[in-house]
Amino acid sequence: MTLRELKYLVALEDHEHFGRAAEECCVSQPTLSTQIKKLEGHLGAILIERNASSFSLTPIGEDIVSKARRILRQVDDLLSTARTSLGPLVGPLRLGVIPTLAPYFLPSLVPLVKGHYQRLQLIVHEDLTQHLAGRLRNYEIDAALLALPLDGEDFEELPLFDEPFWLACPPGHSLAELETITQADLRGIALLLLADGHCLRGQALAACGRLGDNDDVDEVIDDFRAVNLETICQLVAAGLGCTLLPALAALPPQRSEPPFVIRPLQSPDDSRRIGLVWRRGYPKARELALLGDLIIDNPPAGTRPVSARP
Repeated sequence: MTLRELKYLVALEDHEHFGRAAEECCVSQPTLSTQIKKLEGHLGAILIERNASSFSLTPIGEDIVSKARRILRQVDDLLSTARTSLGPLVGPLRLGVIPTLAPYFLPSLVPLVKGHYQRLQLIVHEDLTQHLAGRLRNYEIDAALLALPLDGEDFEELPLFDEPFWLACPPGHSLAELETITQADLRGIALLLLADGHCLRGQALAACGRLGDNDDVDEVIDDFRAVNLETICQLVAAGLGCTLLPALAALPPQRSEPPFVIRPLQSPDDSRRIGLVWRRGYPKARELALLGDLIIDNPPAGTRPVSARP
């Protein structure tokens, strides 16, 4: 019996699908299936009931998965403890990043981290907030860069910076004539927003004053259910509507010559707070705090220090 076989079994329960579990483990589906059968042979027990189209864990399989998780967590803690003798931030660090931040922040973050911690190996996982939270709980990643706050008392949060929102509109749009955009200016303006599941959608609606009792679905263009900001930007450039962009997606150097007009937003919720999140009790929390302090001391252009937020 090997740790790899236990990881495959845990991944299978997490994803409830052989193909997705194999993709997560970076192996082929036949390999994952074969290794789990080997594990059943080692244990002398049937862990999975298989049929032509689905599978389910047997009662003993559920018990084995629970114990496998504990074993993998203990091994993870053992490795983390051993690496502390080598100095701070050495070895692999599995870092989750939300899609609305990753392509705009990572190009500056990775060189910054490498310049201060040469022996740190960043392993980046880009995914939605709810998926990254699940990966944190399942010990699949060590920390995540997310928009705060994150629900759950089992997490520690370190605020890093506030990222203001900017309005992006086509050239010639009535809002392009204004120097600053308020919530009142946005009344009656239909917005292009990301599909449900992206935390940025709710943050943008809050910035416009359209959450809760003020939420007006008629003022959101749902004909295009985009899953990334670059698609939204291209739609705005084509004159199909306006949107709200976080600063790193709207400002240089990431977008030196935008094909649309951008204007700063003035609103009670005119920014989102980005922070570093990890499991409560994580053995290398002090090292993650060092990583957070590095970002705080070197904030990305266009963002605000946390203390400067009204």
